[in-house]
Amino acid sequence: MKRFAALLLFIAILNSNITAQYTFEAEKTIHCTEIKNQARTGTCWSFATASFIESELIKAGHKDVDLSEMYVVRNIYEDKAKNYVLRQGKANFSQGSLSHDLIRIMAKNGVVPESVYSGLLDQEKSHNHGEMEAGLKGFLDGILKRKSLSKKWFVAFNSILDTYLGQEPKSFEYKGSSYTPKSFASSLGLDADDYISISSFTHHPFYEKFILEIPDNYSNGSFYNVPIDELVSIIDFALANGYSLAWDGDVSEKGFSAKQGIAVLPEDPTREDLFEAPGKEKEVSQQSRQDAFESYATTDDHLMHLVGSAKDQKGNKYYIIKNSWGELSPFKGYLYMSEAYVKMKTVAVMVNKSALPKKTSSKLFTIN
Repeated sequence: MKRFAALLLFIAILNSNITAQYTFEAEKTIHCTEIKNQARTGTCWSFATASFIESELIKAGHKDVDLSEMYVVRNIYEDKAKNYVLRQGKANFSQGSLSHDLIRIMAKNGVVPESVYSGLLDQEKSHNHGEMEAGLKGFLDGILKRKSLSKKWFVAFNSILDTYLGQEPKSFEYKGSSYTPKSFASSLGLDADDYISISSFTHHPFYEKFILEIPDNYSNGSFYNVPIDELVSIIDFALANGYSLAWDGDVSEKGFSAKQGIAVLPEDPTREDLFEAPGKEKEVSQQSRQDAFESYATTDDHLMHLVGSAKDQKGNKYYIIKNSWGELSPFKGYLYMSEAYVKMKTVAVMVNKSALPKKTSSKLFTIN
């Protein structure tokens, strides 16, 4: 009932005329869980991908599965620490990661429900990882100054995580049954091999895998490369067939406002009515998005959950995005992202392999 009520609210919001002169009509919506708030953390990647997996579970017939983002975050901190130490501090150690990192942890260590591991202690109401991250990195940088390391450092590192996030569960009870994190993931039918990441950049060949060169790809995850128009077609095909996607991209543009619930790529970014009414947007080419990426005009800023499509009153196409910044915006945590913005500012998406058009599958899965 909780998910059904949330869905009714979502549909009502999508079809409302809340923003001054923007009016939207939803064309396709994918069932998703309620809005969450990553608060003062850089863990959008876990919130976006957990929400994506929750929609996958809804599609598979599971009801109201609320996955713990912080169980995965904790495991990634452990993974990053080992990587950072082995690379003698010459690696990324921060709060950010990517969708494939949640999928890796899901396969390796499993998942747990939010009710089992929230990552909040001492009656905390919201997440704040600033002090914890500083303490973790300070500890690692301190031990790296030594000429040799004992095996105690990792135990000590985990003690810091225990203090801030709580001890991770080795086993737990959930709805009358006993699980380990791995057996819980198995009970949900989750298979890491079902999911792939797709990007679109010309400095690597199309229809081949490549390692995307962005700071948060600390684990050197591979992405399939397709032309941008085909990437948009993949998004559309997935939505049409009942699949959502995890979206990774740039949200630093003047045309992006989570507060207004709008993301557009205006031809004239100085327009005073930018978030009040639809206007002409930039034409996006493969070359223009490549130039933006290579000049740092497009950066890997934020991950969110792409859950639908819509049109404005002028017939322009938008995508419905579920954010993880609480019920911000007139759309209670959702925002509308124009097709032009998606074409220019998408860094990558994650999607179920079953949601790919046959022509795309035939091209991608001939890759060795």
